[in-house]
Amino acid sequence: MTTDARAALDRLVAALEGHLAAAQQRRSELDPGVERAYRALAEAFEAYDEALYDAFDEVTPFVLYDDMEDDREDSEDDDEVDEDDLDDTDEDDLPEIDDLDDEDDDEEDDDDEDEDEPAQPAETSSRA
Repeated sequence: MTTDARAALDRLVAALEGHLAAAQQRRSELDPGVERAYRALAEAFEAYDEALYDAFDEVTPFVLYDDMEDDREDSEDDDEVDEDDLDDTDEDDLPEIDDLDDEDDDEEDDDDEDEDEPAQPAETSSRA
């Protein structure tokens, strides 16, 4: 590594350590110390990536997104409607259907009981 790339790497490692320390000492979700460390880390990474490319025509496998780009992507995601999502119905979201009519079950139970009993001859009236 050339001196510039080595120095940039040293600054990146220091920025990573600074970000970790700020995260460990976070006092709130919007802690300004964490925000400063985040920005310092992003700048150190970009400097290292550029120095690495300039010295060796090599890049890292990482991509930084700025807040404006993130907000724009979030907004675009919210506006998009996926037609596949409209057609798909998740079976877990549907209410379970128990027996449609409990009375039918009672009648079936009665019918089952009748099957066990011998058939009774039907009463007939005789007209003579």
